[in-house]
Amino acid sequence: MKLIIAAIKPFKLEEVREALTAIGVRGMMVTEIKGFGAQSGHTEIYRGAEYSVNFVPKVKLEIGVAAEMVDQVVETIANTARTGKIGDGKIFVLDIAHAVRVRTGETDDEAL
Repeated sequence: MKLIIAAIKPFKLEEVREALTAIGVRGMMVTEIKGFGAQSGHTEIYRGAEYSVNFVPKVKLEIGVAAEMVDQVVETIANTARTGKIGDGKIFVLDIAHAVRVRTGETDDEAL
């Protein structure tokens, strides 16, 4: 089992969700976050004054999948979230030691 964590641009969320559902992903957790990477924030002008915006809004997806689905899920997220511009995001893959579905008590792969 693997945990895929992806930070993407907020306006790409629905498109990514649809693409993941189409390949069989049954659920995910979504969190609104702020961060910066290579873009290091940006400046905006508000009422004539320039402001530095150090953190850019992103959406974090957390998806638990069986190990055999990892490559397909990562590829789907990357291809769907890509705009070709700086700040498209990052994807991380981590091992899951144990998972439990609270409602039924199912564990590990059955809990995903």
